[in-house]
Amino acid sequence: MSYRLVAAGDSAVVVEFEERIDPAVNARTIAFAEAVQGANLPGVRDVVPTYRSTAIYFDPLRTDSVALMACIEREAVKPPPAQATATAAVRIPVCYGGELGPDLEAVAAFAHVGEDEVVRLHTSATYRVFMLGFVPGFAYLGLVDQRIAMARRSTPRVRVPQGSVGIAGVQTGIYPAETPGGWQLIGRTPLKPFDPSRPDPFLMKAGDAVQFYPIDRGEYDSWQ
Repeated sequence: MSYRLVAAGDSAVVVEFEERIDPAVNARTIAFAEAVQGANLPGVRDVVPTYRSTAIYFDPLRTDSVALMACIEREAVKPPPAQATATAAVRIPVCYGGELGPDLEAVAAFAHVGEDEVVRLHTSATYRVFMLGFVPGFAYLGLVDQRIAMARRSTPRVRVPQGSVGIAGVQTGIYPAETPGGWQLIGRTPLKPFDPSRPDPFLMKAGDAVQFYPIDRGEYDSWQ
């Protein structure tokens, strides 16, 4: 199986697989990252999978570079994992439209459908968590139905409220904190994708399945 090594300074290396957003490529990437992490090599600080590459951070003074490279070469050429046993999807309630989803109308116009159809299309899919990044707990989910896969805004908002659910091309995601952002906001969830007070702060992890379901404003407010 082909892969490419890219040095990222003297304390990190990136292992790149096929350059496309694809569940099978992502599954291979995550399996590789878990294998390297599971090898427990001295000096390896962190292993971070993305859509189609894995960054390995290490202490150059403590890491046996020969052992690390042997581990990379051994795990990177393994065939993609067999389809994993399906696990229960993480279910996310969303109040769509209105002040909580100010771009729902624009996405509907982009798709040439009504707002209710955008909601139906967004909630009918089971999404894969391809990776986490940007801020703690921000899960990049895909793949969005092409009919509603509207590109991000040309001018990002300075403040996007916590819990906002957005679309950016074939990706969808939830803002876990109030941050700047340019995704098309179609709704908001009362759930917290990242909460350091929980035993496990992260609601979603790479490789998880996610489903959205609609709630009305009254239910949203009751969650709050």
